[in-house]
Amino acid sequence: MLERVLASVVSINVQASAGADSALEEDGTSDPTQTTGSGVIIDAGQGFVLTNYHVVANATKITIRLFTADTYDGEVVGSDPQTDLAVVRIRASGLTAMTLGDSGTLHVGDYVVAIGNPFGLGETATLGIVGALGRGGFGLEGYEDFIQTDASMNPGNSGGALVNLDGELVGINTAIMGPSDTNVGVGFSIPVNIARGVVKQLVTYGEVRRGQLGVAVQDNDRDFEQALAIRTSTGALVGEVVPGSPASRAGVRVADVIVGIDGAPVHTARELRTKVASYPPGATVTVSVFRPEGKFDLRATLAAESEPPPAPLPLTMEGDGLLSLVTLQVLDQASDAYGKVEGALVKSMSDRSRASIAGLEAGDVIVSVDRKPAKSPQAVVELTRRAKDLLLLGIYRDGHTRFIVIR
Repeated sequence: MLERVLASVVSINVQASAGADSALEEDGTSDPTQTTGSGVIIDAGQGFVLTNYHVVANATKITIRLFTADTYDGEVVGSDPQTDLAVVRIRASGLTAMTLGDSGTLHVGDYVVAIGNPFGLGETATLGIVGALGRGGFGLEGYEDFIQTDASMNPGNSGGALVNLDGELVGINTAIMGPSDTNVGVGFSIPVNIARGVVKQLVTYGEVRRGQLGVAVQDNDRDFEQALAIRTSTGALVGEVVPGSPASRAGVRVADVIVGIDGAPVHTARELRTKVASYPPGATVTVSVFRPEGKFDLRATLAAESEPPPAPLPLTMEGDGLLSLVTLQVLDQASDAYGKVEGALVKSMSDRSRASIAGLEAGDVIVSVDRKPAKSPQAVVELTRRAKDLLLLGIYRDGHTRFIVIR
């Protein structure tokens, strides 16, 4: 089996920009702009190599070394930080692609082989078993559904192949758990069933466009099973359905338990998120739900993943520099100045502050700093930081605007 598949695994050497993430230091070298990793040839005709995003992130030059010791320059076709996957292309002939297997058929205890480039040594194979499936919640990636194995992995194995005894690719090796990133028998691989959909989009778009169902969910358990009078203790319990979302239009209800997507079982809320995200916007999927009345299959057409809402601005901020010991607040309806001017309300200040000595009072609204408009506490603080010895404030008080100089 190894004689067939070793030719499909490559070593990757990366020169990265100085601002590269520390995760790039795969080979433990003292130079953070140099790293080694691994990759798997998945399309011989196109020269596509599948690897980890963190192996090639911020790369300025990528060199791919084949099993034959031939080397080629690589170019990133597309990458996805959320799953830590990337596709690199090389211009070469006579390549050998690895057959993609079905990670959904794996069981705990199955034998697997990890193939990669540990410590930059070159192609290395290690044998182990599947220790667990569906591992996640580590915060390593946005979408986690790892295969856990004790097949030895070390720095440099990232991006390499996890194969079954038939020589089929079942995972992409991506992380290890242990002191100082050394192998202690706990390694993690991205299932090939996740990678397959990601690769298709990376090759087509250069990025991953994820579908969205529009539900907030949590893990189901035996207590919920009894309380909801349903016939399952696993799945994703729906706590909220976004109005107008694909889930809402499909008929998903609050307190439904989602147990499957397109026939594939869903055991946890994290698993639902990962499965839905594997489909592009516009895809129509079957959502299987349990209710007290029984099990139902609903059809939902996924929407585009929405942009995350901006982080809410703080209601209060502490002043800086010449405005030290002053607390600023967003101007709200409690102030008489609301609707008349835009600025930052002086909520309170210390009697020892320079602002207080200069005549600033609680209840004043700062509308300008050094003759520049300041419409929020954030703007006031940012403009104040630029001042050194003198600060000219425009303030609104008792229906009029005046100036104060703070030294």
